[in-house]
Amino acid sequence: MTIAPDASRNGNALYRAMRDGIDRIEDVVPGKLEITKEGIVHDMTAPGRPHEVTAGLVSRRLEKTMPDGLWAHVGTPDVEDEPEGIMRHPDVMVIAFEDMQGEGSFDPRTVIAAIEVVSRSNPDNDWIGKMRDYALLGIPVYAVFDPRTGTGAVMSDIHTTPAGPRYATRKDYVYGEDVTIADWTIPTNGLPRYADGVAT
Repeated sequence: MTIAPDASRNGNALYRAMRDGIDRIEDVVPGKLEITKEGIVHDMTAPGRPHEVTAGLVSRRLEKTMPDGLWAHVGTPDVEDEPEGIMRHPDVMVIAFEDMQGEGSFDPRTVIAAIEVVSRSNPDNDWIGKMRDYALLGIPVYAVFDPRTGTGAVMSDIHTTPAGPRYATRKDYVYGEDVTIADWTIPTNGLPRYADGVAT
């Protein structure tokens, strides 16, 4: 569900109002709240086991291939660009440990790759909204894992379009194939599907 903002209000003030609202209610509202160009996105269903297992497996597999000092981070905080009016929460972020230091949201310009496991309840948020927003935030690589279909894609090569920055390259894959995310290749065998919740 998307709650659209009133476009007549000042952009920065509107963003701060939405951000403050999320800070006040996020502990008592189920699911995940994020801010996009269209307003607040509320994924009302808390992630289930296949979603969380996929994020965990992808994180572990990536960290086995990456050099020391890089993390495939699962958890908080968000990535945020207030001037752009976007606050997102990737399921997994590839980021240097030194860029995780300090307080507040992560700077999206320090994120090497954002990875999403498609939500059962709001797949368009991952396949459309986040694909747009991660390019706007300048995150070089965006990878999608879709437990509904056992497929996914990796987007890269941000370029300028009349609608703003967009990913120019998309490489699709099916579960069971190896997938390359930025500089690291991992297997996708054994990732759970939503249909039955068992590994494929």
